[in-house]
Amino acid sequence: MIRTWLELPPMGIFLTLTALYFGMVVVLRTLFFCPPFRRPMQSLNGIVAPFFNASAILFALLAGFLANDIADRSRQANRAIQAEAGELRNVHTLSVAAVADMAAIRDALKTYVGSVVADEWPTMMEGHSSPRTTAAYDELLRKISDPGIARTSGNAVHTALLNAAVRAGNARTERLAIASDHTNDLTWIVVIVLGLITEISIALVHIERLRAMTAALIVFASAAVITLTLVAFQEYPFYGAFRLSPAPIEAIRALNG
Repeated sequence: MIRTWLELPPMGIFLTLTALYFGMVVVLRTLFFCPPFRRPMQSLNGIVAPFFNASAILFALLAGFLANDIADRSRQANRAIQAEAGELRNVHTLSVAAVADMAAIRDALKTYVGSVVADEWPTMMEGHSSPRTTAAYDELLRKISDPGIARTSGNAVHTALLNAAVRAGNARTERLAIASDHTNDLTWIVVIVLGLITEISIALVHIERLRAMTAALIVFASAAVITLTLVAFQEYPFYGAFRLSPAPIEAIRALNG
């Protein structure tokens, strides 16, 4: 369920949080100040203000840890894209600079890059790799592994080509691992629930003052909605409001053009 929510368009994420947190404001006002709930709820009077701090601190800490983890994962994804693009560029440069004709390698490289952009990038939205891209990478690696390259261009060039291709494959593996990572789903549930518990805590502290309770709840709900919405936008780095672009990898095709 939480994954379905995180995959909504940005406006859908914002409206869902708004309905949840401001809906809780309405529910709490009704429970504490409207019959037939008012009398039993008013009997809870006497809860001191520091009680509110416990759930609020837990909510703030966990939301901060979640935001930091999501930001760090976005940075890792960006580094993986840049590393893959850099190694693919190295393969192209070495194939051009070598004595032997390596047009077949450049063709395989172009096919792989095109498959990454056209085939694999859309499938990463579902947390999967593309079989066509995997086949294209295997073909590129097979072309580069040809022993004839060492005989015509030297072992140094052949080793450099192989190392660059392997490092590009490693960067691709890291990119795919990040795209399929859904380990934050449970953390999101805990953060959202803690936010609702914090609203209940605020209401209990202001149980006899309708206007003060309403104002405090609205301020907290607004802060929670804005914060969690902006963090949720970045949960999946390869799609969503702040998605990463395949442009660094796509630029390799211009070198082959």
